[in-house]
Amino acid sequence: MSEIQKISIAHFTTASGVLYESIDLYYEHFGQAVHQAPVVLINHSLTGDSNVAGDKGWWTSIVGSGKTIDTDAFAVIAFNIPGNGAADYCIKSYSDFHTGDIARIFYLGLQLLKIDKLYAVIGGSIGGGIAWEMAALYPQLADYVIPVAADWKATDWIIANTFLQERILKNSSQPLRDARIHAMLTYRTPQSFEYRFGRSKSEERGYYNVEGWLLHHGNKLVNRFHLDAYVMMNHLLASIDITRNREDPKTLISSIASEIHLIAIDSDLFFTPDEDRKTYALVHPEKENIYYYELQSIHGHDAFLIENDSVSKILKKIFTL
Repeated sequence: MSEIQKISIAHFTTASGVLYESIDLYYEHFGQAVHQAPVVLINHSLTGDSNVAGDKGWWTSIVGSGKTIDTDAFAVIAFNIPGNGAADYCIKSYSDFHTGDIARIFYLGLQLLKIDKLYAVIGGSIGGGIAWEMAALYPQLADYVIPVAADWKATDWIIANTFLQERILKNSSQPLRDARIHAMLTYRTPQSFEYRFGRSKSEERGYYNVEGWLLHHGNKLVNRFHLDAYVMMNHLLASIDITRNREDPKTLISSIASEIHLIAIDSDLFFTPDEDRKTYALVHPEKENIYYYELQSIHGHDAFLIENDSVSKILKKIFTL
Protein backbone atom coordinates (compact mmCIF):
# COMPACT_ATOMS: atom_id res chain seq x y z
CA MET A 1 0.00 0.00 0.00
CA SER A 2 1.32 3.45 -0.92
CA GLU A 3 1.80 6.20 1.64
CA ILE A 4 1.83 9.90 0.93
CA GLN A 5 5.37 11.29 0.91
CA LYS A 6 6.84 14.78 0.70
CA ILE A 7 9.74 16.44 -1.05
CA SER A 8 10.45 20.16 -1.04
CA ILE A 9 11.28 22.37 -4.01
CA ALA A 10 13.73 25.01 -2.80
CA HIS A 11 14.02 28.58 -4.11
CA PHE A 12 11.29 28.36 -6.72
CA THR A 13 10.48 31.51 -8.68
CA THR A 14 7.11 31.56 -10.43
CA ALA A 15 6.73 32.88 -13.96
CA SER A 16 5.17 35.99 -12.40
CA GLY A 17 8.46 36.62 -10.57
CA VAL A 18 7.50 35.62 -7.01
CA LEU A 19 10.18 33.72 -5.08
CA TYR A 20 9.11 30.89 -2.79
CA GLU A 21 11.86 29.72 -0.47
CA SER A 22 10.24 26.28 -0.36
CA ILE A 23 7.24 24.56 -1.93
CA ASP A 24 6.02 21.29 -0.49
CA LEU A 25 5.29 18.62 -3.08
CA TYR A 26 3.30 15.65 -1.78
CA TYR A 27 3.18 12.47 -3.83
CA GLU A 28 2.52 8.74 -3.86
CA HIS A 29 4.48 5.94 -5.49
CA PHE A 30 2.80 2.74 -6.64
CA GLY A 31 4.27 -0.40 -8.11
CA GLN A 32 7.89 -0.95 -9.00
CA ALA A 33 11.02 0.96 -8.00
CA VAL A 34 11.61 3.97 -10.24
CA HIS A 35 15.05 2.73 -11.34
CA GLN A 36 13.87 -0.79 -12.13
CA ALA A 37 10.83 -0.19 -14.33
CA PRO A 38 9.37 2.33 -16.80
CA VAL A 39 7.93 5.32 -14.93
CA VAL A 40 4.41 6.62 -15.49
CA LEU A 41 3.38 10.03 -14.10
CA ILE A 42 -0.37 10.38 -13.51
CA ASN A 43 -1.80 13.87 -12.93
CA HIS A 44 -5.05 14.22 -10.99
CA SER A 45 -8.12 16.30 -11.80
CA LEU A 46 -9.50 19.40 -10.06
CA THR A 47 -10.55 17.89 -6.73
CA GLY A 48 -8.58 14.68 -7.10
CA ASP A 49 -5.30 13.80 -5.45
CA SER A 50 -2.32 11.48 -5.64
CA ASN A 51 -4.31 8.40 -4.59
CA VAL A 52 -4.76 6.88 -8.04
CA ALA A 53 -4.37 3.21 -7.15
CA GLY A 54 -4.60 2.86 -3.40
CA ASP A 55 -7.57 2.17 -1.17
CA LYS A 56 -10.44 4.25 -2.57
CA GLY A 57 -8.13 5.49 -5.32
CA TRP A 58 -9.86 7.45 -8.06
CA TRP A 59 -8.51 5.31 -10.94
CA THR A 60 -8.22 1.87 -9.34
CA SER A 61 -10.10 0.34 -12.27
CA ILE A 62 -7.25 1.44 -14.58
CA VAL A 63 -4.15 1.44 -12.34
CA GLY A 64 -3.05 -1.50 -10.20
CA SER A 65 -1.72 -5.04 -10.15
CA GLY A 66 -2.70 -6.79 -13.38
CA LYS A 67 -4.68 -3.77 -14.61
CA THR A 68 -4.22 -1.64 -17.71
CA ILE A 69 -1.47 0.48 -16.16
CA ASP A 70 0.02 -2.51 -14.43
CA THR A 71 1.86 -1.76 -11.20
CA ASP A 72 3.57 -5.15 -11.57
CA ALA A 73 5.34 -3.76 -14.64
CA PHE A 74 5.47 0.02 -14.11
CA ALA A 75 6.52 2.49 -11.46
CA VAL A 76 3.66 4.96 -11.04
CA ILE A 77 4.21 8.41 -9.55
CA ALA A 78 1.34 10.77 -8.75
CA PHE A 79 2.03 14.27 -7.44
CA ASN A 80 -0.50 16.43 -5.64
CA ILE A 81 -0.81 19.82 -7.26
CA PRO A 82 0.77 22.14 -4.66
CA GLY A 83 -1.93 23.93 -2.73
CA ASN A 84 -4.61 21.29 -3.38
CA GLY A 85 -4.95 20.69 0.36
CA ALA A 86 -2.96 17.45 0.59
CA ALA A 87 -1.64 17.17 4.17
CA ASP A 88 -3.55 20.44 4.77
CA TYR A 89 -1.04 22.31 2.57
CA CYS A 90 -2.70 25.30 0.90
CA ILE A 91 -1.30 28.36 -0.83
CA LYS A 92 -3.11 31.63 -0.14
CA SER A 93 -1.42 33.63 -2.93
CA TYR A 94 -2.93 31.47 -5.65
CA SER A 95 -2.59 34.15 -8.34
CA ASP A 96 1.21 33.81 -8.18
CA PHE A 97 0.92 30.54 -10.12
CA HIS A 98 -0.27 29.18 -13.43
CA THR A 99 -0.26 25.62 -14.75
CA GLY A 100 3.12 26.16 -16.41
CA ASP A 101 4.55 26.74 -12.93
CA ILE A 102 2.95 23.50 -11.74
CA ALA A 103 4.53 21.66 -14.70
CA ARG A 104 7.93 23.04 -13.72
CA ILE A 105 7.39 22.01 -10.08
CA PHE A 106 6.44 18.49 -11.17
CA TYR A 107 9.57 18.31 -13.34
CA LEU A 108 11.76 19.46 -10.45
CA GLY A 109 10.07 16.84 -8.29
CA LEU A 110 10.99 14.17 -10.82
CA GLN A 111 14.57 15.42 -10.76
CA LEU A 112 14.68 15.14 -6.96
CA LEU A 113 13.42 11.58 -7.30
CA LYS A 114 16.23 11.03 -9.85
CA ILE A 115 13.78 10.35 -12.66
CA ASP A 116 15.11 11.75 -15.94
CA LYS A 117 12.79 9.95 -18.35
CA LEU A 118 9.11 9.02 -18.29
CA TYR A 119 7.48 6.20 -20.16
CA ALA A 120 4.28 8.25 -20.11
CA VAL A 121 2.65 11.28 -18.58
CA ILE A 122 -1.12 11.00 -18.42
CA GLY A 123 -3.74 13.18 -16.79
CA GLY A 124 -7.45 13.84 -16.72
CA SER A 125 -9.07 17.26 -17.00
CA ILE A 126 -6.72 19.86 -15.47
CA GLY A 127 -4.25 17.00 -14.98
CA GLY A 128 -4.22 16.55 -18.74
CA GLY A 129 -3.64 20.27 -19.14
CA ILE A 130 -0.59 19.97 -16.89
CA ALA A 131 0.58 16.99 -18.98
CA TRP A 132 0.39 19.29 -22.01
CA GLU A 133 2.35 21.97 -20.14
CA MET A 134 5.08 19.47 -19.22
CA ALA A 135 5.31 18.23 -22.81
CA ALA A 136 5.66 21.77 -24.15
CA LEU A 137 8.35 22.71 -21.60
CA TYR A 138 10.23 19.40 -21.75
CA PRO A 139 9.60 17.94 -25.23
CA GLN A 140 11.97 14.98 -24.71
CA LEU A 141 10.74 14.00 -21.24
CA ALA A 142 8.15 11.30 -22.03
CA ASP A 143 7.74 8.63 -24.67
CA TYR A 144 3.96 9.10 -24.50
CA VAL A 145 1.83 12.12 -23.59
CA ILE A 146 -1.82 11.27 -22.94
CA PRO A 147 -4.21 14.15 -22.12
CA VAL A 148 -7.65 12.74 -21.26
CA ALA A 149 -10.74 14.97 -21.40
CA ALA A 150 -8.32 17.89 -21.49
CA ASP A 151 -6.85 20.58 -23.71
CA TRP A 152 -3.61 22.54 -24.12
CA LYS A 153 -5.47 25.76 -23.37
CA ALA A 154 -8.33 27.14 -21.36
CA THR A 155 -11.01 28.07 -23.88
CA ASP A 156 -13.38 30.99 -23.43
CA TRP A 157 -15.93 28.43 -22.17
CA ILE A 158 -13.54 27.18 -19.47
CA ILE A 159 -12.62 30.75 -18.52
CA ALA A 160 -16.30 31.70 -18.31
CA ASN A 161 -17.10 28.78 -16.04
CA THR A 162 -14.13 29.39 -13.76
CA PHE A 163 -15.14 33.06 -13.60
CA LEU A 164 -18.59 32.03 -12.35
CA GLN A 165 -16.99 29.54 -9.96
CA GLU A 166 -14.81 32.32 -8.53
CA ARG A 167 -17.85 34.53 -7.99
CA ILE A 168 -19.65 31.71 -6.20
CA LEU A 169 -16.58 31.05 -4.05
CA LYS A 170 -16.34 34.72 -3.09
CA ASN A 171 -20.02 35.53 -2.64
CA SER A 172 -21.89 32.42 -1.49
CA SER A 173 -22.60 31.79 2.18
CA GLN A 174 -21.78 28.13 1.45
CA PRO A 175 -19.09 28.56 -1.19
CA LEU A 176 -17.67 25.05 -1.51
CA ARG A 177 -21.06 23.37 -1.61
CA ASP A 178 -22.56 25.79 -4.11
CA ALA A 179 -19.48 25.87 -6.36
CA ARG A 180 -19.50 22.08 -6.50
CA ILE A 181 -23.20 21.99 -7.37
CA HIS A 182 -22.56 24.30 -10.30
CA ALA A 183 -19.47 22.35 -11.38
CA MET A 184 -21.38 19.07 -11.50
CA LEU A 185 -23.61 20.57 -14.18
CA THR A 186 -20.57 20.97 -16.43
CA TYR A 187 -19.15 17.53 -15.63
CA ARG A 188 -22.31 15.63 -16.65
CA THR A 189 -24.94 16.07 -19.37
CA PRO A 190 -28.73 16.47 -19.57
CA GLN A 191 -28.88 12.93 -21.02
CA SER A 192 -26.87 11.55 -18.09
CA PHE A 193 -29.25 13.18 -15.60
CA GLU A 194 -32.29 11.89 -17.46
CA TYR A 195 -30.82 8.38 -17.60
CA ARG A 196 -30.10 8.38 -13.88
CA PHE A 197 -33.06 10.26 -12.42
CA GLY A 198 -35.90 10.41 -14.95
CA ARG A 199 -37.53 13.32 -13.08
CA SER A 200 -38.04 11.05 -10.07
CA LYS A 201 -38.79 12.57 -6.70
CA SER A 202 -38.04 11.69 -3.11
CA GLU A 203 -41.43 11.83 -1.47
CA GLU A 204 -39.81 11.53 1.94
CA ARG A 205 -37.57 14.56 1.40
CA GLY A 206 -39.91 16.50 -0.82
CA TYR A 207 -37.55 17.28 -3.69
CA TYR A 208 -36.35 15.86 -7.00
CA ASN A 209 -33.69 13.18 -6.70
CA VAL A 210 -31.36 15.14 -8.97
CA GLU A 211 -31.48 17.96 -6.40
CA GLY A 212 -30.60 15.54 -3.63
CA TRP A 213 -27.73 14.15 -5.70
CA LEU A 214 -26.31 17.63 -6.29
CA LEU A 215 -26.62 18.49 -2.60
CA HIS A 216 -24.88 15.22 -1.73
CA HIS A 217 -21.92 16.05 -3.97
CA GLY A 218 -21.75 19.58 -2.62
CA ASN A 219 -21.79 18.46 1.00
CA LYS A 220 -19.33 15.64 0.28
CA LEU A 221 -16.79 18.14 -1.06
CA VAL A 222 -17.24 20.37 1.99
CA ASN A 223 -16.27 17.42 4.18
CA ARG A 224 -13.08 16.57 2.31
CA PHE A 225 -11.73 19.74 0.66
CA HIS A 226 -10.33 23.12 1.69
CA LEU A 227 -11.90 26.32 0.40
CA ASP A 228 -8.44 27.82 -0.25
CA ALA A 229 -7.50 24.71 -2.21
CA TYR A 230 -10.60 24.93 -4.40
CA VAL A 231 -9.98 28.63 -5.06
CA MET A 232 -6.43 27.87 -6.20
CA MET A 233 -7.40 24.89 -8.34
CA ASN A 234 -10.14 26.89 -10.03
CA HIS A 235 -7.62 29.65 -10.77
CA LEU A 236 -5.17 27.13 -12.24
CA LEU A 237 -7.84 25.61 -14.47
CA ALA A 238 -8.36 28.98 -16.15
CA SER A 239 -4.61 29.43 -16.67
CA ILE A 240 -3.86 26.45 -18.95
CA ASP A 241 -1.99 27.68 -22.04
CA ILE A 242 1.12 26.05 -23.47
CA THR A 243 1.61 28.91 -25.92
CA ARG A 244 2.18 31.67 -23.36
CA ASN A 245 5.20 33.69 -24.47
CA ARG A 246 6.14 30.97 -26.94
CA GLU A 247 5.50 29.80 -30.51
CA ASP A 248 2.18 29.18 -32.17
CA PRO A 249 0.52 25.91 -31.16
CA LYS A 250 1.25 24.11 -34.43
CA THR A 251 4.99 24.74 -34.19
CA LEU A 252 5.11 24.07 -30.47
CA ILE A 253 3.15 20.80 -30.49
CA SER A 254 4.97 19.55 -33.58
CA SER A 255 8.28 19.98 -31.75
CA ILE A 256 7.22 17.59 -28.95
CA ALA A 257 9.13 14.35 -29.46
CA SER A 258 6.60 12.21 -27.59
CA GLU A 259 3.79 10.26 -29.15
CA ILE A 260 0.68 12.27 -28.27
CA HIS A 261 -2.58 10.41 -27.69
CA LEU A 262 -5.60 12.70 -27.38
CA ILE A 263 -8.58 11.09 -25.67
CA ALA A 264 -11.82 13.08 -25.87
CA ILE A 265 -15.42 12.31 -24.95
CA ASP A 266 -18.15 12.91 -27.51
CA SER A 267 -20.57 14.37 -24.92
CA ASP A 268 -18.04 16.42 -22.92
CA LEU A 269 -19.57 19.85 -22.25
CA PHE A 270 -16.47 21.13 -20.42
CA PHE A 271 -13.35 20.23 -22.41
CA THR A 272 -15.29 19.78 -25.63
CA PRO A 273 -14.12 17.21 -28.22
CA ASP A 274 -14.14 19.88 -30.95
CA GLU A 275 -10.98 21.39 -29.46
CA ASP A 276 -9.07 18.10 -29.61
CA ARG A 277 -10.31 17.50 -33.15
CA LYS A 278 -9.01 20.94 -34.16
CA THR A 279 -5.65 20.26 -32.49
CA TYR A 280 -5.30 16.94 -34.30
CA ALA A 281 -6.23 18.49 -37.66
CA LEU A 282 -3.79 21.35 -37.08
CA VAL A 283 -0.81 19.26 -36.03
CA HIS A 284 -1.11 15.90 -37.78
CA PRO A 285 0.17 17.20 -41.17
CA GLU A 286 3.45 18.10 -39.40
CA LYS A 287 3.58 15.38 -36.75
CA GLU A 288 2.72 11.81 -37.65
CA ASN A 289 2.83 10.43 -34.10
CA ILE A 290 -0.24 12.23 -32.81
CA TYR A 291 -3.46 10.22 -32.42
CA TYR A 292 -7.07 11.06 -31.63
CA TYR A 293 -9.66 8.88 -29.88
CA GLU A 294 -13.22 9.73 -28.96
CA LEU A 295 -15.17 7.89 -26.27
CA GLN A 296 -18.90 7.53 -26.77
CA SER A 297 -20.76 8.17 -23.54
CA ILE A 298 -23.84 10.00 -22.29
CA HIS A 299 -22.01 10.99 -19.11
CA GLY A 300 -20.00 13.98 -20.36
CA HIS A 301 -16.71 15.13 -18.89
CA ASP A 302 -16.82 12.64 -16.01
CA ALA A 303 -16.90 9.73 -18.47
CA PHE A 304 -13.13 9.35 -18.09
CA LEU A 305 -13.87 8.27 -14.50
CA ILE A 306 -16.94 6.19 -15.42
CA GLU A 307 -16.30 4.45 -18.76
CA ASN A 308 -13.35 2.42 -17.49
CA ASP A 309 -13.64 -0.39 -20.05
CA SER A 310 -13.57 2.08 -22.95
CA VAL A 311 -10.62 4.00 -21.48
CA SER A 312 -8.76 0.74 -20.85
CA LYS A 313 -9.30 -0.39 -24.44
CA ILE A 314 -7.52 2.74 -25.70
CA LEU A 315 -4.71 2.65 -23.15
CA LYS A 316 -4.03 -1.09 -23.38
CA LYS A 317 -1.88 -0.94 -26.49
CA ILE A 318 0.17 1.94 -25.07
CA PHE A 319 0.82 0.22 -21.75
CA THR A 320 1.59 -3.25 -23.08
CA LEU A 321 5.36 -3.72 -22.78
